Amino acid sequence: MELLINDGHRVFVRIYEPTGEVIGRFHILHGMGEHGGRYDTFATMLMEQGYFVTVHDHRGHGKTAEMNGKLGYFADENGFARVVDDVYEVIQNVRYDYKKVPIYLFGHSMGSFIARRFIQLYSDVVDGCILCGTGTTTVLHKVGNTLARTLARTKGKDSKGELMNELSLGGFNKQFKNVKTGYDWLTSDEDEVRKYIEDPLCGFIATNQFFVDLTEGLLVINRKEENERIEKDLPILLISGTEDPVGLKGKGVYKVAEQLKNAGLQNVIIYLFEGMRHEILNEVNKERVYDVVTRWLKANDKTRAN
Repeated sequence: MELLINDGHRVFVRIYEPTGEVIGRFHILHGMGEHGGRYDTFATMLMEQGYFVTVHDHRGHGKTAEMNGKLGYFADENGFARVVDDVYEVIQNVRYDYKKVPIYLFGHSMGSFIARRFIQLYSDVVDGCILCGTGTTTVLHKVGNTLARTLARTKGKDSKGELMNELSLGGFNKQFKNVKTGYDWLTSDEDEVRKYIEDPLCGFIATNQFFVDLTEGLLVINRKEENERIEKDLPILLISGTEDPVGLKGKGVYKVAEQLKNAGLQNVIIYLFEGMRHEILNEVNKERVYDVVTRWLKANDKTRAN
């Protein structure tokens, strides 16, 4: 379905509705350079478990970009804040009759960054959050933000951010041996890598302004005072692969968890999957991930019911 956002932007939303009883709601935020359609298998699995699942394509991505204009472009300004508010509008407006069941937010990679900002601002809206393939910031992100601003000003906001793309993603594939494509860092499943490469809505180079927005968002979400805004009893599950370069092979994931715990959050769990790369939902043994996610959901459903 299409949803008209308050600034006139149209957002594309995929809906997975169970035929039987709905035990919860689950909203998925996809990553950079991809779209929500890649989560169809995961969403279908959750639907069959009784969850009402929604997935929207972010601005500058997937069918939302096709409806509005340009791939890899959030907004002329304050783009990261805008995509976070889109999440709020989607969750509030695609509710149907399921207002009394728990609502869970799931974010992968860039989607996890958006999810982290969302719970800093709206943690009272959701009953739990899953951060998949997330990572932390370093001093390089501050440098990257300055560089992205310079490039947006000198080369154009909507010009392809080729330099920023190389600096952000270029080193990931080099961490793996015997690579066959430029995207082997995503998953060890060669078929999934092939599908990603062949998908015209995946793997595009985002704009200079996109990298301005993304780096600004990364700097904000890692501030202690922002994490302290999250409700202290919000359950958070961090999942990642031990070979994921975005999460520094687990080190960055632990750092994020430490930030959340230092901010006073009381229910933070980490689960690292041995040997998995960045897209753990697209790994050859992804059923292991499904099992961890569904067990965590059921445990929180039960806790909430009591």
